[in-house]
Amino acid sequence: MNPTPDFSFNNTEIAFQDKSNSDLKKARLLFSTFNYKWLLKVGPSLARFGLRSGLPVKGLIKDTIFAQFCGGESIRDCAETIERLNHAKIGTILDYSVEGQELETTFDHTCEEIIQTIEKAAEARDSIPFSVFKVTGIAAFNVLKNAAKGAEQLSGKEAEAFERVQARFDKITQKAYERKVRLFIDAEETWIQDTIDRMTEVAAEKFNKEEAIIYNTLQMYRHDRLAYLQQMIDKANQGNYKLGFKLVRGAYMEKERLRAAKLGYPSPIQKDKASSDRDFDAALRLSLSHADTVSICAGTHNEQSCKLLTELMAEKSMHASDKRVYFAQLLGMSDHISYNLAHAGYNVAKYVPYGPVKEVLPYLTRRAEENSSVAGQAGRELSLIEKELKRRTTSS
Repeated sequence: MNPTPDFSFNNTEIAFQDKSNSDLKKARLLFSTFNYKWLLKVGPSLARFGLRSGLPVKGLIKDTIFAQFCGGESIRDCAETIERLNHAKIGTILDYSVEGQELETTFDHTCEEIIQTIEKAAEARDSIPFSVFKVTGIAAFNVLKNAAKGAEQLSGKEAEAFERVQARFDKITQKAYERKVRLFIDAEETWIQDTIDRMTEVAAEKFNKEEAIIYNTLQMYRHDRLAYLQQMIDKANQGNYKLGFKLVRGAYMEKERLRAAKLGYPSPIQKDKASSDRDFDAALRLSLSHADTVSICAGTHNEQSCKLLTELMAEKSMHASDKRVYFAQLLGMSDHISYNLAHAGYNVAKYVPYGPVKEVLPYLTRRAEENSSVAGQAGRELSLIEKELKRRTTSS
C-alpha cells in the first residue's frame, strides 16, 4: 500500500499562493454580499436590465463576480487563467457557459465553439486535460425531453431537429476521439437525462476502445445512479471497452422535487444529503475497484470525499498522478482543496467558464445562489480568506 501523502486542506498559504492581498480583499467583499438574500433576489434582474439598457454595468460585473468565477469572454481571454493554474500544476477545463438558447444558428455556433475548446486542449495537453459541454447547449430542451419518451413520440419537425442534435453531438465526440482529448458530457435534468445517457453510451462504446475519451456525468443525489454505474461497468466489461465518469452530487434538486410533486411521480432525488454523500463515496469505491475499466473525475467541493479518494488510491497502490483519477472544482471556489491536492501531487483541474458577460449571467446567478444556499459554503470561503490575510499580516 502506498502511504497517503501528508497534506492539509487548511494550508491557506498554498491555497492562495497566486492571489494578491487585493485579490483576497475583493473576494472577501464578494462572498460577503452572498449573505444578503434580497440582493441575490434582485441582483440578476437588475444586471440583465442594465445590460439591455446600455447602462454602464458591464464593467462592474466583469470586475467582481465575473472575475471571480469566469476566465474571460473568449478562449483567448482565458490564457492568463490557464497559465496561472498551470503554474500551480492545476489543469483547466474550458467551459463555454452560454445556455438557455433556442435558435438553431446558436446551437451551430455553440457546437463550433466546443470544437474550438477541443482543439485548444489538443494543443495544450499539459494544461488543459479535458473538454466539456452540455447537450442543451446544442439542442432545444423540449426536443431532448420528447426524445426521452422514444423516437416515435417526436413530431416531424422535432425528428428533424433531433437529427441535427445528433449530428452536432457526433461531430463533437468524433473530434474529441480524433484529437485524443477527454470529453465530459454534463448531466442535466432527469426528464432529458435518459436521452443524454443513450447518446453518451453509444459514443463511449464507439470511442473508448483503448482508453476513456468520452465521460458521462453521474449526479449522485439521484438514488438510481449507483445502480446505473454498476450496470455500465458490467456492460463495458462484456463489450471490452473503457468507461469515463465525472462524479458529482447534483445541481437540480429543488427543480426535480417540485416537478415530481407536481406531476405525481416518485422523486428521483435522495431522501437526504447523507444518502447523497453515501452514494457519492460508494461510487468512488466502486469505480476504483474497477480501475482497469473506469476512469473518474471527482467533481466535488466536499473535503471528506476528496480525502477519501486519496485514501482509496493509496489502498489500491495507485500513484497520486495516476491519470485514471482526477479531482475538479469550479474556478473561484474551494481553492483550499484544489491547490493543496495539486501540491500533494494529485491530478486536479478547475472548471473555467467563459463567454459574453450577458450570456453567462445565468451561470453566475447559480454560483451566487449556491454560495448562499449550500451549508457553510460562503462562510467557509470567507473564513479561509480571513485566515490567509491574517497570516500574511503577522508574517510580514
